[in-house]
Amino acid sequence: MSTNQIKTNWGQFIPLVTVFFFWGFVAASNDILIPVFKEAFDLTQGQSQLVSVAFYVAYTVGSIIYMIISYLTKGDLINRIGYKNSLALGLLISALGTLLFYPAANSGSFELMLTGLFVVGLGFSLQQTVANPLAIALGPITTGSQRLTLAGGINNLGTTIGPLIVSFAIFGSATSGNTTLDIESVKIPYLILGAAFLFVAVFLKFSSLPDKPEAVVATDSSIANDRGHALKYPQLILGMIAIFVYVGVEVSTASNLPAYMEKDLGFLTKDIAPYISLYWASLMIGRWTGAVEAFTDKMDLQKILRFIAPYLAFGVFLLVNAIAKHDLTPFYIYALIILVLIGADMASKGNPARMLLIFSVLGILALLIGMATTGMTSVYAFTSVGLFCSTLWPCIFTLAVSGLGKNTSQGSSFLIMMIMGGGIVSWLQGVVADETTIHASYVVGVICFAYLAFYAWSVTGILKNQGISFDKKVSGGH
Repeated sequence: MSTNQIKTNWGQFIPLVTVFFFWGFVAASNDILIPVFKEAFDLTQGQSQLVSVAFYVAYTVGSIIYMIISYLTKGDLINRIGYKNSLALGLLISALGTLLFYPAANSGSFELMLTGLFVVGLGFSLQQTVANPLAIALGPITTGSQRLTLAGGINNLGTTIGPLIVSFAIFGSATSGNTTLDIESVKIPYLILGAAFLFVAVFLKFSSLPDKPEAVVATDSSIANDRGHALKYPQLILGMIAIFVYVGVEVSTASNLPAYMEKDLGFLTKDIAPYISLYWASLMIGRWTGAVEAFTDKMDLQKILRFIAPYLAFGVFLLVNAIAKHDLTPFYIYALIILVLIGADMASKGNPARMLLIFSVLGILALLIGMATTGMTSVYAFTSVGLFCSTLWPCIFTLAVSGLGKNTSQGSSFLIMMIMGGGIVSWLQGVVADETTIHASYVVGVICFAYLAFYAWSVTGILKNQGISFDKKVSGGH
């Protein structure tokens, strides 16, 4: 049974994380498309955020379709066709979405571009519903959230590279005079991406991934606690709101950053890519740090790796930007901000609720500093939000599905549905920015983090009442 596994099954885990890479690549590339589309199609800040809305709302629509099919066929769709087939099907749907970029670019249609992104998101919705609980299942339950963090770290390799490649494809050698050319040049990277989706679909189909893993995240108490439906668990209901606001603040902080840097700081659109790359690399830095426990249960080695992992990830960011011939001088100072992350990670002692609370408070501080300052200080403050968002997804996901037993894949689908927060909160911040200033609009993110701190505080008691505690991990005895 999956919950009795002593070690992580790396042979199965490694093929699985390829899909996490793609999610990141596309999500971060959207931040480059937003200012390009805004200029090319002459949009307001609120309208330009429809890129985020189309992509993230697709997750919700995908989850609803999955639930309707499951309901009509009187059985869980993923359990019927298998986890592996579901992943391959999700990749095929995403590949179809990338094909729409070709006619969209040729006809210069913003609506068709949005449709393409929507279809890509539909495929991702199915992939996410399968891949998240599967990452938790491929090893011991006590390090499930660390494995999800590690998968997230691979996701952020995609988010670090994505903006640089798409920016290079659009602007090439810094010639961005012709806006029609910009839109035309979107075709190639998305067609290549579609081909990659198809390749990985075939690769996963023939991999050793389990088609029907045992009930994921089953705890001793989940059998006694079985309530018959995922929505009867308060940790899941509150967790759904938490996923909504978490994805919201993560995406809106980055997707409104280009407009802030252009409008308030005078940056050119083509010079913003390294900063967007740094924001998403910050998530990779935090996730590589948080994933340390998935590799070893030796406490001394963990302490050393906690310092090595984040700077290794930072090194990857510097390397890809050096290859892209960007000036690295503005980024060295960031090495000091990473120390705050390492301290916060150590203070959490591997407890997902404690980590969620500490990181949410730091996220609020980062946004307040960004709003209270100007110039590069504010850019570094807003960028550091990426560090503090880094491990929140696995924390919320693990807390929300804990104790759900056989209702886990149903619960997972409800959580994936709430990814639409990425689009809705981004659009909301864009509208607030149009009414006030982009600088002031970051108050939307502060409210999101405040809810996350509340969830971290309240879920501990909810889970304790169900006989679930994460504190036994503190000793490192996995």
